[in-house]
Amino acid sequence: MKLSGPARRLSIFVGESDQYRHAPLYHEIVARARKAGLAGASVFRGIEGFGVSSRIHTTRILSLADDLPLVIIIVDAVEKIDAFLPQLDELIAEGLVIIDDVEVIKWSRL
Repeated sequence: MKLSGPARRLSIFVGESDQYRHAPLYHEIVARARKAGLAGASVFRGIEGFGVSSRIHTTRILSLADDLPLVIIIVDAVEKIDAFLPQLDELIAEGLVIIDDVEVIKWSRL
């Protein structure tokens, strides 16, 4: 399978301590993306940030390093990303989801 040209990027911002049924939320999102046949998903851990609570989470202060910001990035065809969005409604109680139209230069599966 090869994906190049117009695509959609899904960026999901959650906290490291966010849970879904007693498991990390980010893990559940990645597992569901894989099950949905999306091209791939990556989870990035932030070193500092704040969200709706305005509480700073940072690696610089040990006591505040328990809930660092995470972003899950998924890029695939527009229709595949759009079909995946309803699952996020079930999973995410509090977080930020950003959808961008992007141009993929090259992606291939060996």
